[in-house]
Amino acid sequence: MKIATYNVNGVNGRLPVLLRWLEEAQPDVVVLQELKAPQEKFPESAIRDLGYDVIWHGQKSWNGVTLLSRVGEIHETRRGLPGDPDSSQSRYIEAAVNGILIGGLYMPNGNPRPGPKFDYKLRWFDRLIEHAAGLLESGLPVMLAGDFNVMPTNLDVYKPERWLDDALFAPEVRAAYFRLLDQGWIDALRTLHPGEVIYTFWDYFRNAYGRNAGLRIDHLLLSPRLPTGCSMPRSTAMCGAGKRPATMHRSGSSWRTSQSASEPRKQKYDGDRKLPARRACLSATHCAVAGRHLSRRAGRRGRRPGRPVRGLV
Repeated sequence: MKIATYNVNGVNGRLPVLLRWLEEAQPDVVVLQELKAPQEKFPESAIRDLGYDVIWHGQKSWNGVTLLSRVGEIHETRRGLPGDPDSSQSRYIEAAVNGILIGGLYMPNGNPRPGPKFDYKLRWFDRLIEHAAGLLESGLPVMLAGDFNVMPTNLDVYKPERWLDDALFAPEVRAAYFRLLDQGWIDALRTLHPGEVIYTFWDYFRNAYGRNAGLRIDHLLLSPRLPTGCSMPRSTAMCGAGKRPATMHRSGSSWRTSQSASEPRKQKYDGDRKLPARRACLSATHCAVAGRHLSRRAGRRGRRPGRPVRGLV
């Protein structure tokens, strides 16, 4: 089974790109964030026509999360985190899919910091941590997947000194992420590639994708009940502007990866020096992660990755 997480940043505006990727990559389960569509405007028919069951939690102009499955019916267990006083923000959806409980999330950005948006992000993170503890206590195989809006370490951001004042790299947010991991969650990418520079987001200014000047803010966290014997594959780009989904293949009890001839060569992490190893994806057990859209605002000092480039073909 292949599971992908993908911040689509406008599901209707990028529907042709999404549908083409679904047809080409054929992921079994997909977690989408930033739908930016009210409940009644979600393109349900177009997705079901490709053979996917789908549930979604929409919101006009902002946020929004969804789960897609082509390996069985989706059994929704909740939408929204427990104890969230602001139910207007559609940021969490959870369901059982083919024997795995999957929580799809879109963490608040939190900028500017300090301020009420940053305070809201910390409160939302606290609620996620509390809910995640209950998921682990259930003993079920669980995955938390999505846009966490946090770079956990210096290894996860190009030129970390430029992001010291940003809510995505704030000490409080990074500490919250590790509080989550301390419960027993497994960061799939870092388990598989503990010292490698891997990003999931790039700006479109200053050839950021070509230089691999990116961020790792999309994560897949696994409960101990999920096996970790998997690898992170690479595949051809699905479109322009730095999109590079990944595919993982299973043969019997072993895993193999595929890599296109156009894929840039991998480079290693050398101490505190950040050397590029372009990879627009991450992976977890039986899963793959699609690369994120580029942004008009990412990479600016103190600014959050924002609206992606239009006109992808």
